[in-house]
Amino acid sequence: MNNAPLQALVTINQHNIALMFSDYLQSLDIQAEVKNTADGYIIYCASDKVEHAQAEFEQFIKQPNNKKYQQAAWQHGQINNVQQHSPDFLSTFKQQFLEHAGIITLVVFSLCWIVFIASIAGWSNDIFYALQFYPNFSLDSFLSQPLRILGPALFHFSWLHIVFNTMWWWQLGGSIERTLGGSTLLIIFAVSAIVSNAGQYFVSGPNFGGLSGVVYALVGYVWWLGWLVPSLGLSMTKPIIGFLLFWIVLGFADLLPVDMANTAHLLGLVSGCALAWLKATQLKYAKR
Repeated sequence: MNNAPLQALVTINQHNIALMFSDYLQSLDIQAEVKNTADGYIIYCASDKVEHAQAEFEQFIKQPNNKKYQQAAWQHGQINNVQQHSPDFLSTFKQQFLEHAGIITLVVFSLCWIVFIASIAGWSNDIFYALQFYPNFSLDSFLSQPLRILGPALFHFSWLHIVFNTMWWWQLGGSIERTLGGSTLLIIFAVSAIVSNAGQYFVSGPNFGGLSGVVYALVGYVWWLGWLVPSLGLSMTKPIIGFLLFWIVLGFADLLPVDMANTAHLLGLVSGCALAWLKATQLKYAKR
């Protein structure tokens, strides 16, 4: 093995895979090592062997389970090191959770959980009435307390309610924020919360809460934008879309064992689809 200076070859997210390929390069008498960075695991190889190593990597990613790669790892004694130094489940989950979500996703997610924890700790009534939609909605009430128009979206009534809503918020909101930026997600949140909250108020009064109207806006946004501008990479599978739409139908048919803010769900979905259409139109004219 020569002593040529090392050069970065490729970055891999999985430690095991990076070590396996590094071991394989060494079995070919190509000096290699793996370094952990904030962006992943970088494989370095001898600078005078980069072209050879790159060709081998192209073959490796096509058949990573080929026995020759596993055999190289065993010969260099790296399998045990992988197990010993692999991050634990909690660290991996934390890293993946934070990587998927941007600042807007995390702020809204955190606010929902802070409000919920404070509610079950004994301040439920005080918090609900502080966030409740205007008991008597008017221009004066809005101007005196403008945040109440968004407030109900942050209040949840049960564990199932908040887990379902924040899970979808993190998944869909995180995807939107990573693809289109925090300002886009903030606009979707504000518009859909206002539309769904106001609509639910005029149908059933001020006693409602939850992020589900916003969640349905995210569903509509990802669904329609994925259809209108597939190149963005935002999409949802048809079975999931079908399930969530069927859930709205069950709610309006009053076939669910819990009270649902059906109007908020429907208006959230419609507002999300409308915002997706506007975004697609904006992107279309931006290319001209």
